[in-house]
Amino acid sequence: MSETAVPLAPWIAAQRTRLLAQRGHAWLLQGPSGMGQYALGLEMVRAWLCDTPTEQGACGHCGSCHAIDVRTHADLCVLMPEVQMMALGWPLSEKAQADIDDKKRKPSREIRVEAMRDAVEFSQRTSARGRGKAVLVYPAEQMNHVTANALLKTLEEPPGDVRFVLASEAAHQLLPTIRSRCLGHTMVWPAQAEMQAWLQAQGLTQDAATSFLRAAGGRPDDALALARPGRSPQAWGALPQAVARGDVTALGDWAPAQVIDALQKLCHDLLAASVGAAPRYFAPADLPKAPSLGALTRWSRALAKAARTADHPFNSGLMLEALVAQARNTLHSRH
Repeated sequence: MSETAVPLAPWIAAQRTRLLAQRGHAWLLQGPSGMGQYALGLEMVRAWLCDTPTEQGACGHCGSCHAIDVRTHADLCVLMPEVQMMALGWPLSEKAQADIDDKKRKPSREIRVEAMRDAVEFSQRTSARGRGKAVLVYPAEQMNHVTANALLKTLEEPPGDVRFVLASEAAHQLLPTIRSRCLGHTMVWPAQAEMQAWLQAQGLTQDAATSFLRAAGGRPDDALALARPGRSPQAWGALPQAVARGDVTALGDWAPAQVIDALQKLCHDLLAASVGAAPRYFAPADLPKAPSLGALTRWSRALAKAARTADHPFNSGLMLEALVAQARNTLHSRH
């Protein structure tokens, strides 16, 4: 399921209306993951390019809106890592697609400088539909310095009819010169009841919505992503004890990056519990007895190191076994 298939959350709609009332050629949407930066950025470019926009955004029915829905709008350039482009249904350039199809390389996990150069050239062309052009960059922190510098001059001296939305989950990683040339917007953190109602409208039970919101640290998009593969809230609650037993099957269908994220959340909650604070991601009753602060600190550092190579494991099965064994040893260590 792509994000465009999910009904727009009311807090995203409210932010869209507020931002569309303001002028600016470049916006930076910033905040932690799971707060809807991509959805809001897409809503803004839809409204800018719409044939009959309203104060509340795009009409949803015109030729421009349809072209965005089917990913063929001539005046919209989307810049993402290729893995995300493919996951969200955005087409790659002919050359990039051919290279991947021919197994010359794997889809990129960062925004490639070649794609940015194409975007700069796109910004200098005449609008095909006469409503101007738009460039959506997400997640913007996935630009390396070469890619960001390729964008910088266009942001400094933008062609008259092009507007930019940079959506970021780690805006502090962007070049200061990029940030300074954009109007900034910090994503609104919705109320608990609002998030609960929205998740239940997507088909989650009340208990599941509560559990997955806790598992996602209160971030609604991340909570929905956790629920999508058909995982149960009971399985999430049982995870700490399963890891303590060394049960690899509890994480068997997870990607290495997801496993590390889950273990980091468990480590965080055990650290919190060990100093008398409330856990954030798991219910207190789900947690095993915390080992020493030293053991947890060492585990936290090891997980942070593992996260750097999670997207490129030599063998994901062996990595999973090693991570679970490391967790079990930590949880059974003595003061």
